[in-house]
Amino acid sequence: MDQAAKFAAFQALHTRDGAFVVANPWDAGSARLLAHLGFEALATTSAGYAFSVGRRDSFAGLSRTELLENARQIVAACDLPVSADLEDGFGPAPETCAETIRLAVEVGLVGGSIEDATGDSAAPIYDLSQAVERVHAAAEAARGLPFLLTARAENFLWDRPDLDDTIARLQAFAKAGADVLYAPGLPDLAAIRAVCAAVDKPVNVVMGLQGPRYSVAQLAAAGVRRISVGGSFARAAFGGLQRAAQEVLGAGTFSYAQEAMSGRDLTALMSEDRPPSRL
Repeated sequence: MDQAAKFAAFQALHTRDGAFVVANPWDAGSARLLAHLGFEALATTSAGYAFSVGRRDSFAGLSRTELLENARQIVAACDLPVSADLEDGFGPAPETCAETIRLAVEVGLVGGSIEDATGDSAAPIYDLSQAVERVHAAAEAARGLPFLLTARAENFLWDRPDLDDTIARLQAFAKAGADVLYAPGLPDLAAIRAVCAAVDKPVNVVMGLQGPRYSVAQLAAAGVRRISVGGSFARAAFGGLQRAAQEVLGAGTFSYAQEAMSGRDLTALMSEDRPPSRL
């Protein structure tokens, strides 16, 4: 499936009835597994990638170049639409956000998110006017390209639990050209329902983090169209590794291997491509 077909498929997922889950791989191998299991679309996770390379998930800790390279590898590893966590667009200027969108399309992505968080704990959220300008620049950059833009309102992740302001931001982002709206960290189903009722674009929510846990059916009934899992799949994998290692160190046993995927099954999922040189 080429990029245009992947984009069309990704768009269609947002317009059909109910909600779909977009899984979040952190590398090419996890992408192959998730695609094999039957997910219809994937999205990168900056947190999951950061953990896999031994770094913290932070604005200062991850560059645009390496995150887009990680995204390129995930795109190449499967035949599914892939969206990306593009953080704050990798800079405050609207022009930087626009360039990030263009580069994202070049690596084969068909979607991505821009958030209104600054990374500055003293002033963690962009003023509304600047946040809207940034989304507008990203939307203009995506115009005519096979790319679905998600705009994120980050209030609830930065100790600003203001639902009215969050809704106002999402409404403004929609008018600025965002295709999908996302407010991570909403406290409960009532807040999720309020957001969905207040906007005219598909809404994404994240599950698997700390906090409330709702089923796909419950979220769909509340009006949610897309559900992501953020870095929680990566954390689940690290949790499995931790439990296995603790068993070996603590009990001196190896029963963890009974629940591990077999080498044969993993080998069957992975690419047979060979490097041009072994040197």
